[in-house]
Amino acid sequence: MNLTISGHHLDVTPAIREYVQNKLERITRHFDQVIDSHVILAIDNLTEKDKRQKAEINLRVSGKTVHVESVAQDLYAAIDLLMDRLDRQVMKYKTMLKDHSREALKRLPEGGEAAAAI
Repeated sequence: MNLTISGHHLDVTPAIREYVQNKLERITRHFDQVIDSHVILAIDNLTEKDKRQKAEINLRVSGKTVHVESVAQDLYAAIDLLMDRLDRQVMKYKTMLKDHSREALKRLPEGGEAAAAI
């Protein structure tokens, strides 16, 4: 998995980089078909009192690109919220891929039992 971490209006320190990498390990444990991911961390200075920390990710998996973003007062809280949302999206995509619980048309009870009863 290729990982790119960039920051807008902030320097990406090694501590932040390691924190993001540790959180992304949870995603790769659940779904190992991740091609690459691009994380963007930003600080929006609206006013001096109202600072917003924003984290967003574009995760490319086979057949789809998952985009998730989150906003919080703390950068680490924004990253945690981002990874929780991303985990739910990836698990939803994984179950969509693995969902084989549908019955085949030829094995449906209406057609099979009616033909066998005649």
